[in-house]
Amino acid sequence: MQIQPLDASFGAIVTGVNLDRMDKPLLSAIHESWLEYGLLIFPEQFLTNEAQITFARNFGELEIDLAAISNLLRDGKVRDDQPDDEVLKVLKGNMGWHMDSTYMPVQATGAVFTAHVVPVQGGETAWADMRAAYDALPASQKEEVNGLKAYHSLYFSQKRAGFGPSANGSYIGYGFNNQEPPLRPLVKIHPETGRPNLVIGRHAYGIEGLSAEASERLLTDLLEFSCQAPRVYQHRWQAGDAVLWDNRCLLHRACSWDLREARVMYHTRIAGDPSSEFAAAV
Repeated sequence: MQIQPLDASFGAIVTGVNLDRMDKPLLSAIHESWLEYGLLIFPEQFLTNEAQITFARNFGELEIDLAAISNLLRDGKVRDDQPDDEVLKVLKGNMGWHMDSTYMPVQATGAVFTAHVVPVQGGETAWADMRAAYDALPASQKEEVNGLKAYHSLYFSQKRAGFGPSANGSYIGYGFNNQEPPLRPLVKIHPETGRPNLVIGRHAYGIEGLSAEASERLLTDLLEFSCQAPRVYQHRWQAGDAVLWDNRCLLHRACSWDLREARVMYHTRIAGDPSSEFAAAV
């Protein structure tokens, strides 16, 4: 296994492995690298859906076995970019920085993502390192954010981005539920590495103890500060790529593309450990 670190504060390209043929020493090495780098990119894997699920299960129980992240209809045609298309609203919402399932009682541990059909231009995925972001904060701002908590809601983030349901429509997709939004700390200690990192992104709002305006201003400032070089990496997909990332310490987002072009990705979400990832609704 060869590891080439990215030109960023995190992430690495991993070659010389075949993810559908894993033994214990290789799995242990990948797990160790995952914790160190946060993001591992495996080019030219061409995993089947079954192989993707099997690989992801090496890192925990699954929250989502397999979900197509696609702008294709069932007949294979590209969706028309209509403002009332609820599927496209979800895809467009995912272009904002976020962590997966912070709006659920238990935040996801990580994810495996594979590229099947990629557009000619655009459609990249970007990640941002919230460990390095916290480390780079001035001491005074670390003191300010330590102990603060924010609510997380997919309803809130979609509505704020302008992707709420149409007049006669309804929210569709995973994460839209009737549960009260969980309250999560802005600074979290990673359960396996012990490193602190920020927990922010588009789903976060309503910091406890602050006015709505002060909360929004602080969250916006933190996000803008965090998502700057060298703490960001944007991956240009090639069909066959597979990635594994640590959702506990990285933000991610999809980048825009010409929606007249097909983009088909498959997402497997690794369930969080309730002992470290649970957040109660208050």
